[in-house]
Amino acid sequence: MWGCAVGLFGQWFSRLIPRAEHVAGRIGPVTTSTGDVISLRPLALSDANWWCSTRLREEHRLRPVEPTAPQGWVAAHTPRAFYDRFVAVQAARRDGICNALVIEQNGTPVGEVTLGGIERGALQRCWIGYWVAEHATGCHVATIAVALATDIAFHQLGLHRVTATYLENNPASGRVLTRNGYREEGFLVANIHINGQWEDHFLMALTADEFDTTAIARLQEAGIVLPGVPSPGDDEETVTVDQ
Repeated sequence: MWGCAVGLFGQWFSRLIPRAEHVAGRIGPVTTSTGDVISLRPLALSDANWWCSTRLREEHRLRPVEPTAPQGWVAAHTPRAFYDRFVAVQAARRDGICNALVIEQNGTPVGEVTLGGIERGALQRCWIGYWVAEHATGCHVATIAVALATDIAFHQLGLHRVTATYLENNPASGRVLTRNGYREEGFLVANIHINGQWEDHFLMALTADEFDTTAIARLQEAGIVLPGVPSPGDDEETVTVDQ
């Protein structure tokens, strides 16, 4: 009875919230204090060679922190595996439940940030996940990518809550989230199957009404991003709006 009531309320509530269904264009660019130019764009079929080669080369860094690939790491990073993933991502994007975005540093792809598990109705939430290549670490690329994606979630997709998790032995990922205003909400035991075993994770979260400013604006105040970044939603071509 209660679940049915929540479902009906959620359908009504969804119609009241203006929102975009998915990200359709480039987000950014923003310039870092060291002069790097960072932007996001949707994953493309032409990313296959970069995606496969980078993730195969960096297996030693990525496999210990990412969900287990049942078929094995190498098999999960063939051109065919990328194509299958791309098709699945595109379907999820059209359905409004996932946005996989490539992170570009000075015009070159260096990682991904994903807004996934998008739920509408009375929940209006999603999770965020990200990875960057080793040569792009240490210069705030991940921090800025998460800021851009967080602003997308709140100001363009119209969501209320974004969550993220990170492993206890990966504090750098936690610092990326903390710099963007995410706060710790709990500790999840045996949360995700990582690299062949169930792993615990810290749970972080942020809601749309916790700050009066955007995540990018807060990075500007911290001196990580240079001033002059357009506010989220200024570019009407950035998103496809649900009619």
